[in-house]
Amino acid sequence: MPPAAETSETSAKKPAKPRRSARVKAVEETARSYFAALSARDPQGMASHFHAQGIEDIVPLGVFRGPAEVRETFSELFAALPDVETTVTRLVADHGSAVVEWRMTGTFDGGSFQGLEPTGKRVDLRGLDLLEIDDDGKITSNTGYYDGADFARQIGMLPPQDSGAERMMVSGFNAMTKLRREIASRR
Repeated sequence: MPPAAETSETSAKKPAKPRRSARVKAVEETARSYFAALSARDPQGMASHFHAQGIEDIVPLGVFRGPAEVRETFSELFAALPDVETTVTRLVADHGSAVVEWRMTGTFDGGSFQGLEPTGKRVDLRGLDLLEIDDDGKITSNTGYYDGADFARQIGMLPPQDSGAERMMVSGFNAMTKLRREIASRR
């Protein structure tokens, strides 16, 4: 039996996607350009996206103020992981901010990073950045999130999750916590 003919009711058009404003496009372009500089391992290019008083808050690492500190931090990262590759997996923007989901992979076999000597271990991190972008297309604030404990596990600073070594570490931590609590209660 042939399919029923479509009527105007059954063939209604899907609603059109809302048009993005020029401002939203500009915010998205700034975010994409910043991450292109990150992907190119270009700390100066990254720093050039920041407002003079811009703040880079990388939650597991600390707060870096202004383009010079952003440049220094990422110069150190790129020296520590010379083969690092960053891929944007999702980007969502509005009139003043962009959220960027990313994946970063590389080998910690270059220079030291945040006081840690290179271990030669492979790193594979997923993270998310929330960028606030002003009307001049400059980043005023970027808050970056990734799992710092996972990074520490991958480079060998912490034992593997659910391993015997981790269970022993947790057990030792809990014993010390109980001891401190007992000492404090006797004062």
